[in-house]
Order: sequence, then C-alpha cells, then structure tokens
Amino acid sequence: MSEIFDERRCELGEGPLWHPGRRQLFWFDILNKRLMSNENGAAKSWQFDEYVSAAGWVSDTELLVASASMLFLFDLDTAASRKLTDLEADNPVTRSNDGRADPKGGFWIGTMGLDAEPGAGSIYRYYKGELRKLFGGITITNAISFSPDGTTAYFADTESQLLQRTALDEEGWPTGEPMLFRDFSEEGFFPDGAVVDSEGFLWNAQWGAGRVARYAPDGRFAGEVSLPAGQTTCPAFGGPDLQTLFVTSAAIGLSGEADGKTWSSSTGVRGQAEYRVIL
Repeated sequence: MSEIFDERRCELGEGPLWHPGRRQLFWFDILNKRLMSNENGAAKSWQFDEYVSAAGWVSDTELLVASASMLFLFDLDTAASRKLTDLEADNPVTRSNDGRADPKGGFWIGTMGLDAEPGAGSIYRYYKGELRKLFGGITITNAISFSPDGTTAYFADTESQLLQRTALDEEGWPTGEPMLFRDFSEEGFFPDGAVVDSEGFLWNAQWGAGRVARYAPDGRFAGEVSLPAGQTTCPAFGGPDLQTLFVTSAAIGLSGEADGKTWSSSTGVRGQAEYRVIL
C-alpha cells in the first residue's frame, strides 16, 4: 500500500536520496530548481539559481549536488556551496538529470537536452576529484544504479526504452561495451529512475505507468508497486530498516491530486544503504 510521504507538488520530482547518517530523505523538483526534504515532519527546501537534479552524500552535513552546469558541495546547515567541477558548462543545450553514488565512492551523473534533444545526453563518473565521460549519445539518461557486489552498473535511455548493464572493474570503471538488460519497447514502458536492492533486484520507475517494477538480475519481471501518481520518476530505499521504497513523481501536463507528490511504500525487501561519495 502506497502512502503520501510529502504533500508538496513537484513539477518534476526526481533524485530521491536517503541519507543513512541523518536518516532523512532528500529529493529535487528539477524544473523549480529546488532541493527538498522533510525533517521530523517539517517540510524543508533550498532554492537554487539553476536546475538541480541529483545528489550523493559526503558527510552528515554535506551533499554533492549536480546542477545544469556543475557538481558542487552543498552544506545543509549553512546553505554554503563550493564548486567541485564543471559539468557541460559550455553546453547551454543540456542539464544534469539522473545520478547516484557507486559502491566505490564514485558519483555517476547523466545529462540530457533541455528539450530532450536526440542524443544530446551523456553519462559521467566523478571519482576522487576527476570527472570522466563514460557514455554519450543518450537522449534521456536514467536508471543509474549498481549491484550490491559492485561489479555491475545499470543505466537507461528513457527515449529508446532500453535499460542496459555494464561490467565494472575493481575501481568501479566500466569495462567493455554495455549489454542489454531489458528492452521495454514491446511492453510500451519508458524506464525512468532505478535502484537496486540488497538481493540484486532492480526497481525501475516507469514514466506514464504509475508503477515501480522489480526485475531479477537476469532481467526477469519479479513484481511491482503501483502508485496513484501517473508519472513515477525515481525510487530510493530508506527508513530505519531500509525496507521503505520512496518514489518521486512529476506533475508535468497533469492535474490529478496525486501527481507530483512524493510517495512511500513498505516493501518487505531490504535496500542498499546509499554509498558515500569520496571527493
């Protein structure tokens, strides 16, 4: 059974992150340029000058945040920011989109065109101070997530309806070419954000389907969580036992009462604690 976690309506809710030290959920309303949270029942938000979309935790007070033009360190107590590196700052066509920290402490971040221009997006990894481009030619980067043993990364192009996987080396860098994990084109689903649980099963929010679907490591469908919001965007595991699935949604083009709100659902399945980003 899904419940409303936060009543605020996001135009494009994305990037949920359960901070394991603070035991607190953070997420973004990309189009309104806001980082959002809910602390002990009190709604919180931080406003920025450009689009912000994804984060990883660095300490109990600091997040690495991805914006349209950079990765920066953000202090939750003082709201102070410090730029770490440019992110396609010389390309006015793109902004950041989906991102997540990997088991080795690297931060993967995808970009996309502001109007979803075909092939304008790329995926990068920021690791120990270096930003390196991994994959290009992607229209809408999504579903960045990692197997518990750190040997596999997943990512999707929502537009092509393909979710891929790639092997990782001991330092967390991709090896070889990505391989198909699941093709959603025949089913008519559009893969959005994803997270992998402690058993290695991938949970994928599917744009326009009002659900988060669970898939086994071999790509087999293994169940779903249905939500009242039509445009589910990204899941994250959290709560005291990491068995609560938080799901963001988008209200773009919709007027339903459920759309754009942030949801929670008890799964009975334990997620992975989000990994710390190593600067």
